[in-house]
Amino acid sequence: MDFSFTEEQLMLQDAARRIAQDVIAPSAEHHDQTGEFPLANIQLLGENGLMGIEVPTEYGGAGMDPVSYVLAMIEIAAGDAAHSTIMSVNNSLFCNGILKFGTEEQKQKYVRAIAEGREIGAFALTEPQSGSDATAMRCRAVKQADGSFVINGKKSWITSGPVARYIVLFAMSEPEKGSRGITAFMIDTGKPGFHRGKTEPKLGIRASATCEIEFADYVVGPEDVLGEEGQGFKIAMGVLDAGRIGIASQAIGIARAAYEATVAYAKERKAFGQPIGAFQMTQAKIADMKCKLDASLLLTLRAAWLKGQGKPFSAEAAIAKLTASEAAMWITHQAVQIHGGMGYSKEMPLERYFRDAKITEIYEGTSEIQRMVIARAETGLR
Repeated sequence: MDFSFTEEQLMLQDAARRIAQDVIAPSAEHHDQTGEFPLANIQLLGENGLMGIEVPTEYGGAGMDPVSYVLAMIEIAAGDAAHSTIMSVNNSLFCNGILKFGTEEQKQKYVRAIAEGREIGAFALTEPQSGSDATAMRCRAVKQADGSFVINGKKSWITSGPVARYIVLFAMSEPEKGSRGITAFMIDTGKPGFHRGKTEPKLGIRASATCEIEFADYVVGPEDVLGEEGQGFKIAMGVLDAGRIGIASQAIGIARAAYEATVAYAKERKAFGQPIGAFQMTQAKIADMKCKLDASLLLTLRAAWLKGQGKPFSAEAAIAKLTASEAAMWITHQAVQIHGGMGYSKEMPLERYFRDAKITEIYEGTSEIQRMVIARAETGLR
């Protein structure tokens, strides 16, 4: 693995950093308090190629590689985690699967609009009664004589669900086949039979709108089947592997923001006649923060590099996501502790970093699921 970055990668990172610092970070508190979806900021990201980083230029994307995606995601997440969540779903969960399994027509219709930031995409796998156990889904797609499907059922915790124009949906088309009976579909939310539920009142990433969605006799034509019938579970798991690189990057961005704020505070805040950063307990925390942060970054870059080389990366993505998410939770916890009362106050962004970090241990595969993926890869046992 080459640890140096190309000029193009650094240019994309710089563009993401400038947008994050100049536009996103100053508006983060407002969006967190109000839960208002940052549409204008997301459109700006799209205009700068950040909503389709790995999407080829012929489909409206930046045509970059997975390492570029990691670098950009970290910068946006350091500005505000909610913005990076929207960016991650569009890049990893929505565009990725269509690029790999979609037809040319699907790529032109669905990927281009998302990559250019003109529309918002979403990914619908989770249901009220099935989270980690995706094969327990009850959403049904019944095939008709003309090749179309009639879809009925609910999906929950759909990131960008309240605002998404297009959704990659997974539904049971042949329940008797279990995981091999799941099919992926492209959904246009403007068609009859699609309904949105209430926006969820979340602990963190509050500007990243999340809701339940429902299908009532929603008809999808055969041209909007993604991949082949019965291939949905395979598509979902492959997309989640890539998505875990994005969430690891998000966790690193959150942790870095908390770490940098803590180092600056430790040098400025004085107690007992000296900066608190001079105390050994504070120094130990900062040293551990730095080690966890760097380890997370290197593991995430490894997974991204493998993906870019076309090599297997499932276990490496799980390792990166597990390490980075738990590091983010630990680092933000320590950051609040070092800041003391000010860390607990909404006057500073530390408490937001702490709230935002928690979700990285949950979505796109909980820490428990990541450990299972890693252990199975090591032992070969299921």
